[in-house]
Amino acid sequence: MTQEKTVKPGKPADLESWMALVRDVRGNFPGLETEEALEEHRQTVLRFMEKEQALCVKRGDLVVGVLLFSRKHNMICCLAVAPETRRQGIGSALLEEALCRLDRSRDITVTTFREGDEKAAAPRPLYRRFGFVEGTLTEEFGYPVQELILPGRNR
Repeated sequence: MTQEKTVKPGKPADLESWMALVRDVRGNFPGLETEEALEEHRQTVLRFMEKEQALCVKRGDLVVGVLLFSRKHNMICCLAVAPETRRQGIGSALLEEALCRLDRSRDITVTTFREGDEKAAAPRPLYRRFGFVEGTLTEEFGYPVQELILPGRNR
């Protein structure tokens, strides 16, 4: 039996389950260490939902994968999958759907963990499979990260 991995727009009704997932994986996301930061993220998720730039995969009523993207900046902002459902294609399904909703004629960017960081083991190979290449080394929330770029088709 294949596990459900249908990607759907995130809705305010999904918010509690969405945030439960975020709480579960927040150790992998610099900037989400405090309750205040989680509340700010909650408000951010709601804004992305309003703009239809929030995607999720659910198993029943449980959100098991989330992705936020920005059409304005042509970027993937956040991608997370529940630990117990990893390696089931959920991240790939989310990313594929987001890329369909972004402008492929322009570069699409994402920041993720740097090569050699133990937290990079899952996301970097995923982005590479989709054609992302290494870009600028930078920091977010005081944590070393790297921008990855999916070159636009008009390059």
